[in-house]
Amino acid sequence: MSILEAIILGLVQGLTEFLPVSSSGHLELGKAILNVQNADNLTFSVIVHGATVLSILVVFRKDILALIRGLFAFKWNDETKFVSLLLISAIPTAIVGLLFEEQIEALFSGKILLVGCMLLITALLLFTTRYAPKQKKEIGFFEAIIVGIAQTIAILPGISRSGATISTSLLLGIDREKATRFSFLMVLIPIIGATFLKTLDLFENPAALQSEGMPMLVGFIAAFVSGLLACSWMLRLVKKGKISYFAIYVALAGIVAIIAGLL
Repeated sequence: MSILEAIILGLVQGLTEFLPVSSSGHLELGKAILNVQNADNLTFSVIVHGATVLSILVVFRKDILALIRGLFAFKWNDETKFVSLLLISAIPTAIVGLLFEEQIEALFSGKILLVGCMLLITALLLFTTRYAPKQKKEIGFFEAIIVGIAQTIAILPGISRSGATISTSLLLGIDREKATRFSFLMVLIPIIGATFLKTLDLFENPAALQSEGMPMLVGFIAAFVSGLLACSWMLRLVKKGKISYFAIYVALAGIVAIIAGLL
């Protein structure tokens, strides 16, 4: 992998992880266009996911510190309740990811037509947020499970994780700011888990460990910086109720993918 390729893929990962446009679909498309080798592919995946986690930790550092302080109070409070909701939301993704991730990857591998169909579903979901109820509900255990299921569905390439979770939260009547905060913090659990598993795979693959250091470092920086910008921008967009604007881009991407799949 060259330094230029690492920059491009790092930017793609950092931007699309937080914007509701499906990071998995865009990253895999970028790897295919740039013809990234499997060994570099695995190493780079671990690196950029680590950068994604770090960008979330930086943006939400005050929230995370508050949650940690609340947990160490060793009593039931708003912080322990919130962490409990985050853990509950991760259960569906953990079950499906551990049991069916390989089957899902095999089903969608090289199937641009299917990815295009999933992108259209994402576009439809984003568009429906225009008609979300104007309530300001709190996130409860029921809402956490439903949003967790939405995150699980986003395992399918082409379904945006942030798009699915934030849209579902808004359709449930959850306050925009709370919906976005919950969506970005809840992803820490599956991303850290997936990064850990991929790191284990990395150490089982000696060829992957021989990847050049400079492209990986540059890719990490590109993913981290673009992730910071995208995460902050997404927070502002959701507060202003403009998440549905992405429906147009995602729909066009889906149509292009479907046409390419049919040719």
